[in-house]
Amino acid sequence: MRACGQPLTRGDREWSCPRGHSFDVARSGYINLLQPQDRRSASAGDPKTAVEARARLLARGVGRALVDAVVRQAGRILSDTPGPEQAGRRATVVDLGSGTGDVLGELAGARQIEGIGIDLSTAAAEHAAKRFPAVTWIVANVDRRLPLVDRTAPLVLSVHGRRNPAECARVLTPGGYLLVAIPAPDDLVELREQVQGARVERDRGEALLAEHARLFTLRERAIVRERPRLDREALKDLLRGTYRGERRKHAGRVEALGEMEVTLACDMFLFELS
Repeated sequence: MRACGQPLTRGDREWSCPRGHSFDVARSGYINLLQPQDRRSASAGDPKTAVEARARLLARGVGRALVDAVVRQAGRILSDTPGPEQAGRRATVVDLGSGTGDVLGELAGARQIEGIGIDLSTAAAEHAAKRFPAVTWIVANVDRRLPLVDRTAPLVLSVHGRRNPAECARVLTPGGYLLVAIPAPDDLVELREQVQGARVERDRGEALLAEHARLFTLRERAIVRERPRLDREALKDLLRGTYRGERRKHAGRVEALGEMEVTLACDMFLFELS
């Protein structure tokens, strides 16, 4: 409970705190900490169709460049940062908006970490928990508060996910890192031009930097880009995964799509806690 703040003890079927609050573990393995006031709708977060679309794309290798880049960068951070790994303990890595779970799941497969993935979508948490049962998957609203005690993690990830700078600063260990990936200006630009009728490029980077300037120092910034050639079904999955595929006013253009090359581009920022 948000007003409680007591640590939860894990059990096989439920998590509970000293004050008697308890949360059931879902059959697939995730834990739902979402409170009624945390929801803006009855079905919060990404729908199952969007989660499945992204999973199909990654299974085909679409988006692989970003996953590999984040896992590689996170591994380097953990190796270079004094902390639990150097003491033979597991470092806690938190993934905000963990989605299908591939980034954190693959990192947990490569490093000895305590992975905690948080998403607003029960469909995403269920998908991730089935694929990567060794990782802790939580349904919660990170816009409000992260369900972690202070100074818990040396590394927090946000890969096309939610961001809460103040809460990230609270849960990070001193000198900890926040690794953020957002769409670059030319991300999906060819597909957006075909469907929306205009080639619009929007730079989100400056707003992101301003959002984190008070609490974090930028250490690195890089673009991760791939340009696969995709068939119509893969293009529709890209649209489903970004909510554009369901817009009725674009239905005719979506149905007219043929095979084409599409740019997948991400702007990746590494922040250090100031």
